[in-house]
Amino acid sequence: MAPLLSLIISLLAASVIAEDSALPSLNDVTAAEAFIEASEVVVIGFFETPSDETFGYKEFVEAAKTVKHIPVALCSDKEAWAKLGIVSDTISIFRKADNHQDNLQLSETKKVEADGLARFITMNELRYITEYNQVTAVGLFQSEVKGHLLLFINRGSSDYEVLKDRLGALAPEFVGKFLFVLVHGVKSNEKSLGYFGLTSRDLPRVGIYDRDSDMKWLMPEGEISTERVRKFCQSLILGNLKEVKQAGERVPKTEL
Repeated sequence: MAPLLSLIISLLAASVIAEDSALPSLNDVTAAEAFIEASEVVVIGFFETPSDETFGYKEFVEAAKTVKHIPVALCSDKEAWAKLGIVSDTISIFRKADNHQDNLQLSETKKVEADGLARFITMNELRYITEYNQVTAVGLFQSEVKGHLLLFINRGSSDYEVLKDRLGALAPEFVGKFLFVLVHGVKSNEKSLGYFGLTSRDLPRVGIYDRDSDMKWLMPEGEISTERVRKFCQSLILGNLKEVKQAGERVPKTEL
């Protein structure tokens, strides 16, 4: 059965199986894989018995209502569990930005609250291009991907949408190598801008932060084209940036 057809059948079945939660139920491996593949970020609640009496189930359903922009589903099929590495009731986030699966195993959790689950989901909602803020910063720095490609830009600028879409389209080429991050030139991000020696007046600019070496660089000023950003990313992968002056470094004073 084609993955899309299987997913449609599964979603139709959900109207009967999960009426109380209004969440779709994924009834086999094909439906689960199709659901995961359909979006940049999805959340699946793996509950052996999806009912109000099950630990964490009600809270998961409530949390899903507050993250309506993210596809959320239920899965009780044990073959799908095995395929996705699930061994007990678990809430999982699947994301394409770093090809990662984040698991919250409920048996290892003493207390579950809807607000806490919503925060867990939002915190780990990394996309091909993720907006930087206090919540997403946690997920960005917990990711196994150490390279961050940063677009510093003022929201509302004439090239905002063009550059955001351009880098978002490039990001899939660097899955597993870079997380693409959008940093707005607002007061709450002044420290991040200053770390690169920038102010909001200097934007837009593109930078790289390498968590492995704790080093940072700015792409030379000029057009922010797909090819220039691609070469900038590749320069870190090839090790060519390590000898380049870091962003924000002061030039040592010399006596005349």
